[in-house]
Amino acid sequence: MYLTKFTHSCVRLDDGDRALVIDPGVFSEVDEAIDGTGGVLITHEHPDHVHVDKIRAALRANTRLQVWAPNSVTALLDGFGEQVTAVAPGESFEAVGFPVRTSGGQHALIHAAIPVVANVGYLVADTVFHPGHSFTVPEAPVPVLLLPTSAPWSKVAEVIDYAISVRAPHTYQIHDALVTDNYTTIVEGHLGRLTAPHGVEFRHLAPRETVDLD
Repeated sequence: MYLTKFTHSCVRLDDGDRALVIDPGVFSEVDEAIDGTGGVLITHEHPDHVHVDKIRAALRANTRLQVWAPNSVTALLDGFGEQVTAVAPGESFEAVGFPVRTSGGQHALIHAAIPVVANVGYLVADTVFHPGHSFTVPEAPVPVLLLPTSAPWSKVAEVIDYAISVRAPHTYQIHDALVTDNYTTIVEGHLGRLTAPHGVEFRHLAPRETVDLD
């Protein structure tokens, strides 16, 4: 299975016969990521994780395309019938042939005055975990973690502690479109140095870079 990282939090998983995209948002190369795929997983309703207009256009253009997302997102994709399925934490299903398990429940707190929204994390093929906007640690082992390295709801200490708690042997950054190269160098330097003693190999992926997960 191959993983391709697009800008910000969007990734594509491809095993040669099928492809699945997670969180194609407004900062990402949505059309490119979705092209030729059969399914889309969306963690939550924030626009940097779901480009609603482009997802709706893709659903119209390809009636075989399927989307799985929390209720708050499926409500934005009304009118597409069985192409769109609402999911919640603690579920298992198949997405275009990939086994998927869900976890999480709520978006991390940004501020007491900002309402908390639903957030679903996805473990795909018992291999890749995308937490969305949450530091919920999944119950199952995680071989590959997609780690949000910068967000309005987090600080560097929490990012490092989360990577150590999950202990994924392979960890790649996501949620990084809003930061400068200087910030990235500092934060990812801390990540690599402080998580390595815990069996975590952190690696930075450039937009459109692909890694072989086998």
